[in-house]
Amino acid sequence: MRPSWIAWARDRWVATSVGVTVGIAVVGAVVGFAWLPFEQPGQEFRGVWDAICSAAGLVRVPLIHDQVVQADYPVTQVEVTPQMLRGASAESIGRGATLALRCTMCHGARGLSPADTPNLAGQYAIAIYKELLDFKTGARASAVMAPLVSDLSDADMRDLAAYYAYLPRVYGDKAAESEPPRIVADGAPMRNIAPCGACHGDLGNKPGAPWLKGQPEVYLRTQLQALASGARRNDISEQMRNVAREMTAGEIDAASRFYARQP
Repeated sequence: MRPSWIAWARDRWVATSVGVTVGIAVVGAVVGFAWLPFEQPGQEFRGVWDAICSAAGLVRVPLIHDQVVQADYPVTQVEVTPQMLRGASAESIGRGATLALRCTMCHGARGLSPADTPNLAGQYAIAIYKELLDFKTGARASAVMAPLVSDLSDADMRDLAAYYAYLPRVYGDKAAESEPPRIVADGAPMRNIAPCGACHGDLGNKPGAPWLKGQPEVYLRTQLQALASGARRNDISEQMRNVAREMTAGEIDAASRFYARQP
């Protein structure tokens, strides 16, 4: 008795349907793995094999003419590392206290702002140093801060950062703390927004990310709006701009209000 598959192979309709199916599969594979990759704008491959591998997700083929796009405006030059500005000496803090006398009108005698400017007492030294350097280089624009930092040396800015980081933060009643809004606690994953607390938290602080609790609500809202519009653009790799531009006006208000009301 002959195997059943031989009988099927001799059946004209079976053979035709199998042939058509195989033909469709072959054409689909050629179109999907060899032709369509070449039709993608901006893609240039070294050969068909590279295109097939790229379409299959096996390798990432870089563009032959990859070029780094340079911003047409000043960007931050600070390379932030967790080890920056650690172990400030008493001399450094003392020099910073003297330099800080020029800052008291806006930031207060003890780093606590009497206006809607940032409170600097207890702020992370890295965050203060980065912003001072950005003001000096023009990466962060400010008609007030630019002339004040123009004559500061790198050592001066490090001393100022050490002094303000040394000052104690003012804590209020813990019972007065409110539950964080969703944008702060959970973010918005569908819009690629990480929780604010992931970078600006107490334990989950990211190097270079400032301490936000107790900052003036007007200041926080203004900075988020400036980042969203692109008016402020000294964030590293556009991280905050990518977050802020995806936030709604209500989320910006809620986050600003929450951090301003924290002790």
